[in-house]
Amino acid sequence: MKTWTVTIHPLAEAELMALPADMRARFVRIAELLESFGPENVGMPHVRPLESKLWEMRMKGRDGIARAVYAAVSGRTMLVLHVFAKKTQKTPRAAIETARGRLEAEK
Repeated sequence: MKTWTVTIHPLAEAELMALPADMRARFVRIAELLESFGPENVGMPHVRPLESKLWEMRMKGRDGIARAVYAAVSGRTMLVLHVFAKKTQKTPRAAIETARGRLEAEK
């Protein structure tokens, strides 16, 4: 039974499709966990809070690490705002600002 819905911003969808197949599969698996159990019941190593309303999905694959930044937007809907390959230890400020800008544009 689905309790939540994960939707993807059109720009984030293009970013997701640019990732290797194993990371896209991991994204789908984490999205299914979020939809089935709700964001409050899925934690590390799958998701973690970033700041304010932003959270990140954590994907690892053969070719590296990727993140998907998302937020709960209305009712029981989560919107994936930005997807990127992670190159540094810390989530880049530019990635957070990109996600925040897309979230503001949705309002």
